[in-house]
Amino acid sequence: MERENAWKSYTDQDKTELTELCEGYKSFLSQCKTERLATKRAIELASAAGYVPLTEAIAEKRALKPGDKIWIDNYGKAIMLVQIGTNDIEAGVNILGAHIDSPRLDLKQNPLYEASDFVLLDTHYYGGIKNYQWVALPLALKGVVAKKDGTVVDISLGDDPADPVFCVTDLLPHLSAKQNVKKLAEGVPAEKLNILLGSMPMPEAESENVKNNILSILKEKYGMEEEDFRSAEIEAVPAMKARSLGMDRSMVAAYGQDDRVCAYPALTALFGLTQAPPKTAVCILTDKEEIGSVGNTGMESRNFELFLLDLLEKSGIVHPYALQRMLSASQALSADVTAAYDPTYPEVMEKHNAAFMGRGISIKKYTGARGKSGASDANAEFVAYVRNIFEKAGAAYQSSELGKVDEGGGGTIAYILANRGMDVLDCGVPVHSMHSPYESASKYDIYMADRAYGAFFRNK
Repeated sequence: MERENAWKSYTDQDKTELTELCEGYKSFLSQCKTERLATKRAIELASAAGYVPLTEAIAEKRALKPGDKIWIDNYGKAIMLVQIGTNDIEAGVNILGAHIDSPRLDLKQNPLYEASDFVLLDTHYYGGIKNYQWVALPLALKGVVAKKDGTVVDISLGDDPADPVFCVTDLLPHLSAKQNVKKLAEGVPAEKLNILLGSMPMPEAESENVKNNILSILKEKYGMEEEDFRSAEIEAVPAMKARSLGMDRSMVAAYGQDDRVCAYPALTALFGLTQAPPKTAVCILTDKEEIGSVGNTGMESRNFELFLLDLLEKSGIVHPYALQRMLSASQALSADVTAAYDPTYPEVMEKHNAAFMGRGISIKKYTGARGKSGASDANAEFVAYVRNIFEKAGAAYQSSELGKVDEGGGGTIAYILANRGMDVLDCGVPVHSMHSPYESASKYDIYMADRAYGAFFRNK
């Protein structure tokens, strides 16, 4: 059942629409390298599309009606967007969930120190990374500093061409004899992922000359003291813009495509609804997926249910079993990436069940590790239902698994949604170099994701 390369059926209209979508996507990736920035941009795009905060409807004490467009953010790190449908909301909604966090280096709570006339930052990696990929790489610092007086200062350094960049240093080959014989995973220990911040001393300081100079720059630029690092969330991310990849410009190369390559078309598909859908359309862009979907901004958070309870209440439905009945009657797509077949590393893939770039979006009946551990194994009837939706919409798709059975595996938010009683299927874009600082995806697959997700939202 191998799919043909979808580019063979490429039309001029496809080319125009694909180019417009992917240019917007590249801009989104370049601007939104953290979950906070992705949430902020999603709100901007939603506002331009006529969406209003749910708090506004609650304050005005007005009921929601078909066609209403609302959003609510979750601590500025996750967001849920809804267009109210014409059907009874208690009879189920269509949910599409993606995540907007990505593997990276976070600063520790006490990160700043001076050693041998250099100032460095201690880091703690977030999510599954290969440590060696993060050395000798231009990095940007993104995040916030929360001060004791309640003010929050945005931090952004490294992406503007006028900004300095930062890096983690590496050993030169001439002195790497011991490093070279170590296992790949042990070559760069996590505690050596220290970011080089500066080397210029402050002449009048008596001790820690370079550190004091850096602190004075931070004080001048952001009004922050060293103690403020304790209540800061600062992420080190690659200081590179999203670019078209290949002589034919058929792919996108960028940091953070897991999972913003699914989050962005989820947004465009929702905003592309030209009228109220039959079933209420719910788009969830969540945080913390890379570390287990935990915390009050992850998919495990009960804030999700609170949001849906507000929807029910504003729709005039308040009986005690309404939420569970709605969830059990709902259907969802877990929009998350999968590994694309890489001809350079064919040994980890079972080719007949691998996803290929340029063959459309990939549906995965189950994920998990080895014996499907941690997976949501979708019901066959729901897989058939989704296939029918995609084929009617002309959305190219393929079926896949994440590599050979005993090579490893991975999970998504699908099991969390399924635990709430709804039918769920994993459905995302195939990606090369997943979790690296520079991932790649096919523009055609991104285009098909927009089409597939839009068809799902519009379905009865």
